[in-house]
Amino acid sequence: MTNRLNEIYKSKKIINFLVSMLLFGIVSGLYNGVFNNYIHDILSINKLERGWLELPRELPGLLIFLLLAVLYRFSEMRLIRAAFLLAAAGIGGLFFFGQSRFIAIILIVVYSTGEHLMMPVRQSVGLHHAKEGKSGLAMGILRSFGNAGQAAGYYLAPLIIILAGIKKAGDMDVPAAEEVFLKYRLIFLAAFFFLAAGLIILSKMLKTDEKVQRKKILINKKYTRYYLLEVFFGARKQVFMTFAPYVLITVYNAGPELISLLYGIWSLLNIFIGPIIGRFIDRAGYKKILIIDSVILIFICLMYGFADRLFSHNAAFIIICIVFVLDSVMFAFGMARDMYARSLSEHKDELTSTLSTGISVNHLVSIVIAVFGGYLWQILGTEFLFSFAAVLSLGSLVFSALLQKPPAVMKELQ
Repeated sequence: MTNRLNEIYKSKKIINFLVSMLLFGIVSGLYNGVFNNYIHDILSINKLERGWLELPRELPGLLIFLLLAVLYRFSEMRLIRAAFLLAAAGIGGLFFFGQSRFIAIILIVVYSTGEHLMMPVRQSVGLHHAKEGKSGLAMGILRSFGNAGQAAGYYLAPLIIILAGIKKAGDMDVPAAEEVFLKYRLIFLAAFFFLAAGLIILSKMLKTDEKVQRKKILINKKYTRYYLLEVFFGARKQVFMTFAPYVLITVYNAGPELISLLYGIWSLLNIFIGPIIGRFIDRAGYKKILIIDSVILIFICLMYGFADRLFSHNAAFIIICIVFVLDSVMFAFGMARDMYARSLSEHKDELTSTLSTGISVNHLVSIVIAVFGGYLWQILGTEFLFSFAAVLSLGSLVFSALLQKPPAVMKELQ
């Protein structure tokens, strides 16, 4: 494997970074696999409150470009370590104080800060260490390691739940509620230990690892189309991450075991799909990927909104599960946006700042969509919420079709 990685990446220590991303993926799988059930069962978050919860939870993503501006003197690897530490603080806190709604929300934000700090930095590290002409493949392999970890985490979460005998919230008295939280605590504890292992792996990387200086804040007119792509992605992401799981939980009574299982299927698929999409981007360019992504998303949104009207309840449930996995897999297409940003960048010090600004843009939209979508769902119903999402996907399709044609060979950043 090392020889194969050396053909794609410039750094001989890249394996340490990739293994740490696999471990962070396990944590992500454990946490996200039960998150929606946790806030439903333990914090009693309803549909409207679910939208409002995204305001503090996504705030770190909105402010990530400011955080990176403050930390602009830090190397990429030090920022990766900081992300691990923040995530560990949030997860560890939930283990001890996860039953208090107010404290839990604060700790969710702490974990979210670590998770969002990781997003642009790991993408930047992957792109910076890729050899010329291998950027898409390098990004695909990075995603494969993360998705392999997520798959393990998603399957480990229901295994812990089943072994611990977790009960559904609807049939609980007070002692049973305490028992349910105990089972979630086991998941948080497991996640904490994987974060600690990731930090140990990172500590073994050479301190002389390349440091990429970043501009404090970078907002440039030439990236306008990239920012607009992030606007569309922010809306699409929030509909999936916030409301799609709640459709399964509130409409179809899906438990944490099923949600984790579906996420696990997605992650297993992405282990193989990530490099395939990466190669496709290298050969065909980001534009075709973005167009395909938008077309499929229109179909997905319509199924979320109308499957229960078009089919029997049991058939609709199966269709929504399939669509949920397909929707998750489509996130791998997001590499195309990163590649588009890279095609516009002239220097390495632009890329991390540009990606972080893009994340902040999509999170600003995410927060608005989460709150607005919560009201839309509460007042008008599921059909209107996902019809609105389909219209946004149509806008993304039109915009993607108007993007400039990508260069045949991506230029090497100086």
